[in-house]
Amino acid sequence: MNIGQRIKSGEDIHTEFKTSFGDELIVTLVAFANAKGGEVFVGITDTKKIVGVEIGKETIQHWITEIKNKTIPQLVPDVDIITIENKQIAQFSIAEYPIKPVSIKGRCYKRVANSNQLMLVSEVANMHLQTMNVSWDFYPSPNYTINDIDVQKVENVMRKIRKRNPLFNIESVSEFLRKYELQKDDGTISNGCYLLFCKGQSMYTTVQMGLFADEITIKDDDTLQTDILSQVDDIMLFIRKHINKAIIITSTQTENIERWDYPLEALREIVMNMIVHRDYRSPSDSIIKIFPDHILFFNPGTLQEPITVERLMQNDYVSVLRNKQIANVFKATGDIEKYGTGVKRVCQMFLDYGLPVPKWEVLPEGMLVTVFIGEITDANSSAEGGSVDVPENHPRNQKSSQKSSQKILSDGSDGLGTTEKTTEKTTEKTTEKILRLLTANPNLTNQELANQCGLTEDGIYYNIKKLKQKGLITRIGPDKGGYWQINDNKDTKTENL
Repeated sequence: MNIGQRIKSGEDIHTEFKTSFGDELIVTLVAFANAKGGEVFVGITDTKKIVGVEIGKETIQHWITEIKNKTIPQLVPDVDIITIENKQIAQFSIAEYPIKPVSIKGRCYKRVANSNQLMLVSEVANMHLQTMNVSWDFYPSPNYTINDIDVQKVENVMRKIRKRNPLFNIESVSEFLRKYELQKDDGTISNGCYLLFCKGQSMYTTVQMGLFADEITIKDDDTLQTDILSQVDDIMLFIRKHINKAIIITSTQTENIERWDYPLEALREIVMNMIVHRDYRSPSDSIIKIFPDHILFFNPGTLQEPITVERLMQNDYVSVLRNKQIANVFKATGDIEKYGTGVKRVCQMFLDYGLPVPKWEVLPEGMLVTVFIGEITDANSSAEGGSVDVPENHPRNQKSSQKSSQKILSDGSDGLGTTEKTTEKTTEKTTEKILRLLTANPNLTNQELANQCGLTEDGIYYNIKKLKQKGLITRIGPDKGGYWQINDNKDTKTENL
């Protein structure tokens, strides 16, 4: 149904008209989120008259910020501007929220026919229980207690939430854990609490990562068994270490452009989905394999019913979360902005980057996502079961003459730019080389190490972190003016790296 038909049909359980932005609009979005989703059109009266709305340069961002600050959990609707009869209309779209109920200023609303109704206390409790009872991560952990939790990690998350949400006023770790039901009244902690804030290493969170020259030749590998909140950055460091970055010089811009093999934001979204949607009850590990022309992301846990790959690619589904408590914390920290639109956004980011849409596959034991390097073609512009629209200004639709306005310099032959390889070039193992250099000169900076090892600073940071985790080195003093202490004991030998 097009916009004209929607307006003609009037308000219903999924549609509402407003003449201006305000708390009443946010109430409707909350009611939609607590039901099956819906759309609010600003600039139309309840009698279907189009009056339009004034929209300035910062208006949309201001509206979204106000919605986020007044709702718990924070809502982030999609906002589109539509022109009808030479008047601007703002269309707010929100999907059903998986963690319910959503509230505005402490009040929860539900959608009944074409109106919003304040929920009773009993209705709020029942909706909350329905959300909690189907999620494994809410259940008490049978093997771990509060003593297995790193309090500093909890405090770091609280600071992160407080920074982005001025209404967040929880001060103590205990209050935070109980607020998010990470710790129960009897003192037990939830499965989600342990995965999010565990001390040291945990076999339940294992992620195997490898760089492959071909199907059987491994050039580098690493294993993560840390808390799941820190895994996103650790995985992205490993990926950036082993993919290429080109410096693009254009005739129309004053600054050079850095272009990685893949859109990093899209890769981060895939990694985030792996961590949040993983089936942590499975004995299988998450696996990431980096090849010269593609990357494989395998994750234990298949799609939740009734979602299929076809519906996933067509964006025809409501997000069904396997780990609602984990998702709730990631949402509160801002690592997840929206539910149910990740696949669509990843596909569009790859298209905008001039790359084929990633391939999603359901295997008997989990999900496999494959991303590719290569120019987009009509044959591979959509994954099996669905498609993504390609905009007119997409690189595949541009004339070849436009390519003359930029140069991607891969060999530095003209002295103007180079392609930066983040893959280790020497036969000596990177961590061993760093350890040898620091033994000779403990005062070396990350930049100096990067120059001597042929890596980026991200690559050095990644390897330094591995050395610290294994107890081989310790930082003495501040970042500026300090030095590295080499730890020489029988439990920390370089052959264990």
